[in-house]
Amino acid sequence: MTARIRPAIAAEVAALHELAALTFPLACPPSTTEASKAAFIAEHLSVEAFGRYLRDARRDITVAEDAGALVGYAMLVHGEPADPDVAQAVRARPTAELSKLYVHPSHHGGGVASALVAAAVEAASRRKAVSVWLGVNQHNARANRFYAKSGFETVGSKRFLVGDTWEDDWVRERPL
Repeated sequence: MTARIRPAIAAEVAALHELAALTFPLACPPSTTEASKAAFIAEHLSVEAFGRYLRDARRDITVAEDAGALVGYAMLVHGEPADPDVAQAVRARPTAELSKLYVHPSHHGGGVASALVAAAVEAASRRKAVSVWLGVNQHNARANRFYAKSGFETVGSKRFLVGDTWEDDWVRERPL
C-alpha cells in the first residue's frame, strides 16, 4: 500500500465531498434510486456536512492519501448509539460507531480499507471505547466479507434511510 493514513484537515472538505459522492453510491444496492442517493449525498455528504463533521469533537475523520489525492476515508463517531435497534444489539460499552468507510475504486483490494479500519480502532481505543460498531447494507456482499474478515461480527439489524428509501442494514460489532 502506498497511501498515507492521517487525520483529515478542514481544507479537505471539498475533496471529502467529492470522494464521498463517488463512493457512497457504490455501496448501495441496485434497488436504491438515483434520486435517493443524490438526496443522501446532498444532506449527509456535502461540503457543509463535512465541515460540521470536522468541527464535531465527537468525530474522528481519517483519510488515505496517495500521490496528493484522497483515496479513502473513515469517520468514527464516539458515544452511545442513538438508534434503539443498534443500542439493543451492541453488547460492549463504551462504544464508537464506524459511521463511514469508503475507498476509491482504483484502490480497492490494496489494503487502504484495512489501514483505515486500523486507524479507526486505534482512535476508539484512545478514547477508551471497548468496541466499535457499524451498519452495513445486508445486500453489500463485498463489504460484509471485508467486515467479517476485519473482526466485525453481525449482532443485529437496523433500518437506514437513503433519501426516501429505507434500506436494511446489518449491525456489526468488533470488540477491542
